[in-house]
Amino acid sequence: MTPRLPLPPFTRDTAVLKVRLAEDGWNTRNPETVSLAYTENSRWRNRAEFATGRGQIIALLSRKWTRELDYRLVKELWAFLGNRIAVRFVYEFHDDSGNWFRAYGNENWEFDEQGLMQVRHASINELPITEADRKLHWPLGRRPDGHPGLSDLGF
Repeated sequence: MTPRLPLPPFTRDTAVLKVRLAEDGWNTRNPETVSLAYTENSRWRNRAEFATGRGQIIALLSRKWTRELDYRLVKELWAFLGNRIAVRFVYEFHDDSGNWFRAYGNENWEFDEQGLMQVRHASINELPITEADRKLHWPLGRRPDGHPGLSDLGF
């Protein structure tokens, strides 16, 4: 197994980098690629859904990105200690009827010694928005370095 840098214990700089790498991965909207950041037996709580292992993670993300179209995500470090990181995030998407939503959430992450996430707890709330109210504007994929983060956007 190749380590997934950066490794714990985290410093502020390595925790910020780990958060950005996670954001970049999720913005690919590729469940198989995203799942590689997690241990083979990673445990998730995502809203009211529970997943254990990469297969269930891939299934969960596949369902998610089938429903959540034009998905764009921004994550921000909240806190870190040792092998744990807490983040807050916002993402925007629309459904197949063109209704837009903004989701606000928090995640608690725990990593193994190889830098793979072994536990993920996510709490998420959605708010219907109009397309004009969107704040996450960039071509699908990685958020450009110059695009404002959560604090800059007032979230």
